[in-house]
Amino acid sequence: MKNLNQPFSALVVLAVTVVAALLTPQAQATRIKDISALSAARPNQLLGYGLVVGLQGTGDGKDISFTIQTLRETLARMGTSVDGPLSSYDLDPVSVKDFKVENVAAVMVTAELPAFAKPGQKIDVNVAAIAKAKSLRGGVLLMTRLRGPDGQTYAVAQGPLAASGFTADAAGSSVAVGVATSARIPGGALVEREVEGPLNVGEFVTLNLTAPDFATSARVMQAINAQFGDGTAAAVDAVSIKVRAPMAPDARVAFVGLLEEIDVDAAEPPARVVVNSRTGTVVISRNVIVKAAAVSQGDISVTVDATNEVSQPGPFAPNNAQTTPVQNAQITVTEDSKNMVLFKPGAELRQIVNAVNEIGASPTALISILEALQRAGALQAELIVI
Repeated sequence: MKNLNQPFSALVVLAVTVVAALLTPQAQATRIKDISALSAARPNQLLGYGLVVGLQGTGDGKDISFTIQTLRETLARMGTSVDGPLSSYDLDPVSVKDFKVENVAAVMVTAELPAFAKPGQKIDVNVAAIAKAKSLRGGVLLMTRLRGPDGQTYAVAQGPLAASGFTADAAGSSVAVGVATSARIPGGALVEREVEGPLNVGEFVTLNLTAPDFATSARVMQAINAQFGDGTAAAVDAVSIKVRAPMAPDARVAFVGLLEEIDVDAAEPPARVVVNSRTGTVVISRNVIVKAAAVSQGDISVTVDATNEVSQPGPFAPNNAQTTPVQNAQITVTEDSKNMVLFKPGAELRQIVNAVNEIGASPTALISILEALQRAGALQAELIVI
């Protein structure tokens, strides 16, 4: 006899399997290029010293000797001499110190040279005042050489500054918004020299993980070997994975392009709590667990009230009696007691933050509580205060 319940049973099993698959958390795949970088593709830092002109009286002034010296040298390179008489009819020598240089500021210029940058490409630069300049707003950076650690010039910067901050002074009062002594020049430097990278040197290329993790390093190795065959990749440590690559430059570029597109199930990062001490912002990652702990927070305030009084001589006091000023002080100490909150083992940090907010703790007090929990061994996470 044919069993009519078999199709129904199969349907139930299929439905349970689909529901279980939907409820099971799936690992999110990440491309290798998003969690690592080639060791040969590292950027380089550049540094330069120059002058900013065109300021509205907010420059260094004539009191800064190196600003005046740099201005003199800059004018001399352009064929203009500011030392000595201006003409044969002038008997008194003229010095650059006689000129007003409130519109000039000495600055340091920094930039990051990307990997594989070619001559003629543009890069962004940052400009910051190093002397008495009050603002760089509206200034123009003169041609400045940007050098690497080896002393060689790799880029040249020049152009108008984009400063977001500003200052205003009037009647002895001042207002500052943002940082007026630093600015940026988007695309303000031209690359003049190429940094030769070791991409096409050797039999291997090395991938370095952005966040060191042994599990992720092993998974990257396994994913590469599954794509290109066993023995292609070898994990060196928690950061580096060595990959055997073709020797021909064009084949190596194509190989690296395929390599970076491989999907990897990266391991979960360690439990971390990041706290911004200035804004009170708290960011909590997954898997942050707190052991059993009790939290109590109270604020103590001390108030001192001082009153000045005068002690007058009595009606039958001697003639040499004097009036004496007396200062009376009253000290008041108040403490705002808060209820103690008890947390059971395995509580999530989110519950602690909510409970601490309920008892009225300020952001500063919240940071102190988190630091105390970590020192007590109750917070099973890395606490980072920025």
